[in-house]
Amino acid sequence: MKIFKQSVLVLFSLFLVTAYAQEKKKFKVHTIAFYNVENLFDTINDPNKFDEASPIMEMKADVGEVYKKKVHNVARVIADIGSEVTKNTPVVIGVAEVENRKVLEDLVNDPLLLGKDYGIVHFDSPDARGIDVAMLYQKSVFQVQTSSKHELKIYDDNTRKRIYTRDQLLVSGKLDGESMHFIVSHWPSRRGGEARSRAKRVAAAKLNKHIIDSLQVLDPYAKIFTMGDLNDDPTNASVKDILKAKKDKKDVGLKGIYNPMEELFKKGLGSNAYRDAWSLFDQIMFTQPFLEKDYSSYRFYKAGIYNKHYLTNKKGRYKGYPLRSFADGGFTDGFSDHFPVYTFVIKEVK
Repeated sequence: MKIFKQSVLVLFSLFLVTAYAQEKKKFKVHTIAFYNVENLFDTINDPNKFDEASPIMEMKADVGEVYKKKVHNVARVIADIGSEVTKNTPVVIGVAEVENRKVLEDLVNDPLLLGKDYGIVHFDSPDARGIDVAMLYQKSVFQVQTSSKHELKIYDDNTRKRIYTRDQLLVSGKLDGESMHFIVSHWPSRRGGEARSRAKRVAAAKLNKHIIDSLQVLDPYAKIFTMGDLNDDPTNASVKDILKAKKDKKDVGLKGIYNPMEELFKKGLGSNAYRDAWSLFDQIMFTQPFLEKDYSSYRFYKAGIYNKHYLTNKKGRYKGYPLRSFADGGFTDGFSDHFPVYTFVIKEVK
């Protein structure tokens, strides 16, 4: 198996030095991130959900300690993403595979994150297992104005019974006083095979596009991030044909969507691995106004996959894979079976 080594670290300090030397300009930089945190469930059985199928609920001993360690491990990763460049944690981070608001409260109150004063946007989804998406944000940087959840209604091809899955989350507000919108989603899995399950993700993409379109009807120049675990790669039909996300900036027109993750995927990089192959299911895309050259407001600078050495499996059959939290019925003291992804946005400051 060929494991691709990834190094997508942004040398933003070098950029600053060069820009300052040539044009005497300074820039403010923020990290926007997404992280599938792999089964961040509490230890309490919810009779209204099938949460007993979560790995932590299947464990027989030390459940409380495992939960605390799992929360702390996730907090460590969030605290690290982008920090070498921004000297800060992500100002906005979408998360997937969380059970409820309580686990999010425990997460943002971990000592590694407590000082950042993260706010939480979360709604319960109808997902059968009880897994949700959410958004965390630094209250000092981003102020929420509105938030809403958007149901994805899909049905089994044979029985026509509804398949209950995750809602898509929309959060609108102001980042340093600038209007922005964030969509966080976790599209249906590939259970049963990619081809057989494809229609479900196409439906998820159509819902995602509908949310984006509704924002652009009100403002064609709206700055919109859409992020999530799509269970599809940047080249799959859901992303290319439905969202019509572009790989090259020059091809992105007004109301268009740019996907910086496609270039990374074309290089063989990924955020999750399965059967000796990398996928880039975790993606962050955004609308055309982030690509403008006028840096008087926030623009896109770089995107990457946060795959530090400590997040990878060091040995054995899965060497190089993300170091997941749960395997073979036990806790590995790992982090997640997905690497986080991130983007930097920058703005000139006087």
